[in-house]
Amino acid sequence: MTKYNELKVNANKGPKRVGRGISAGQGMTAGRGTKGQNSRTGKKQGPNFAGGSRTLVTAIPKARGFKSLRTPAQVVYLDHLNAFKGKVVNNKTLFDAGYISSPHQAVKVIKRGELTEKITLEVSGASKSVRDAVISAGGSYIKTAVPLKESTNSHSAKAEKSSK
Repeated sequence: MTKYNELKVNANKGPKRVGRGISAGQGMTAGRGTKGQNSRTGKKQGPNFAGGSRTLVTAIPKARGFKSLRTPAQVVYLDHLNAFKGKVVNNKTLFDAGYISSPHQAVKVIKRGELTEKITLEVSGASKSVRDAVISAGGSYIKTAVPLKESTNSHSAKAEKSSK
């Protein structure tokens, strides 16, 4: 006879085999009870189903509209540009001066105040009144694309070195 301390213990117990005949213990209804929605096989009702009454999803108000994924342009005002007397004003110079948070986003110059200095404006956007003010001050406006970030990918850096 095996002793209690010599019993083999199996940690991973197998799944209960239900619905394999009445004498097997969990036969006939297989532990699901008799009749009703929960005793049936097939697709169960989803989490939105509320027993036939109006679901919570249809009852609560919806947030209409949409959220735009476009990053808005950074705004610089015309009177800030007086600090760049006789210089070229582009994304890099505006970023270095602290007027914009990133040199790799669109910049739009909007009129506020007056421009008294001659500058060359090279940004992706400016209002018509700003363009007129820059030209009347003796400067020029050139519409440019947003500068791209330099790639940090090691593969492209190796390709550039090998092409040189």
